[in-house]
Parts: sequence; C-alpha cells; structure tokens
Amino acid sequence: MPRLAIFDCDGTLVDSQANICMAMEHAFDVAGRKAPLRHDIRRVVGLSLVESMRMLIPDADDDCHHEMAEHYRTAFLTLRNNGLVDEPLYEGMAALLSELDECGWMLGVATGKSDRGLIRCLEHHAIKGLFVTLQTADRHPSKPHPSMVYQALADASTDARNAVVIGDTVYDIHMGRAAGTRTVGVNWGYHRAEELREAGADYIAESMDELKAYLKDFA
Repeated sequence: MPRLAIFDCDGTLVDSQANICMAMEHAFDVAGRKAPLRHDIRRVVGLSLVESMRMLIPDADDDCHHEMAEHYRTAFLTLRNNGLVDEPLYEGMAALLSELDECGWMLGVATGKSDRGLIRCLEHHAIKGLFVTLQTADRHPSKPHPSMVYQALADASTDARNAVVIGDTVYDIHMGRAAGTRTVGVNWGYHRAEELREAGADYIAESMDELKAYLKDFA
C-alpha cells in the first residue's frame, strides 16, 4: 500500500498566526467583546471556528459561538481583500514536499481552514498539485475527531499503518492517534514540544531536516 503523509496547515505548512490573531481581534471588536490574548488565540489554532469560539468564550451559548465564527470569517476575508493576508511557507517545506512526492509518498492536508482558504493558500505557493487529498473543517467535525484522517486514507487507497499525521498541535496528535496512524509533532508551530510528547506523538521534529529523516526511514 502507498505511504501517506497527512499535514496540518496553519503552524505546520505555513506560519499564519499574525493573520489569525488580527482576524480574531477584529471579530471580537465587531461583537463588542474584549479580544482574547494572542497566546490564547494561538492555543486554538487548528480547531474548527465554532470549536475555537467555544474555547475562547466558554460562558457563551451556541448561537453566540456560531455568530462569532461568522464575524471571524468576515474579518479574515476583509484582510485578504485588502492584501493583508500573509501565510509564508516555513523555510524548507516546499523542497521537502517536492522530495516526498518524488520518492513516492502520497500527500494530504487535514486542517481547520475552510475549503476556500486552504485552496487559496496552496495555490498561492504553487503546491496544490502535490496533494492527493485535502480535508477541511467545512466537511468534517473539528479536530481531534479522526474523520478527516479516515477520508484521507480512503482517498489515498491506503490504511492507517502506512500513514502519518504531521502537525504542530495536540489536536493533530490526538486526531492521528484516534485514527490509528503514526504521529509526528513539529516544533515550529503553536504548541510546545513537551505538550506534543504528552499527547502521544511518536516523534518530535525540531527541524525540517529531522522531519525529512524520519519520513525517509518510515516503514
């Protein structure tokens, strides 16, 4: 069966924390609420928007969480339309993805982004064609539910034993473990390496070279 590497997007493929924090702060401002600290915003990156709002405003009701998610979507779109969205690939990521593709790996993404947001990001960096499966919060329960991984495995015609989930948050690690894949935490995103280990990551990559070495030896 083919090997499948399923990457998270924000905090793993691209560094988008500035955009996310600005959009979240604007969403709270529009709603007349005090914005969370940026540390707290970064903690929920990777979750679906509604689930993020549940964690940021735990005392609010479900209608409020959905309303705040819409405020965020509008704020992010405004940033994009004003040319203020910058989601740079982490250094060395483009080369790593190309090398994995050349070595026969199948590649996928499982992200809390929307379909539209993910496609725009990947097309901007000219890497969309490298991925055989793209799973987003638009069509699945929020991480850490394993639904996105299950669909990625089906799209790639492989099984969990031949797959690895790669991400920067405990939500990614819990999602991969729930689906039965191996898991790699990357130490350049939004959760600390110690948290990723405690969540059960099989390996922590401190650099792009370490991630490359791990995948090279994957069997």
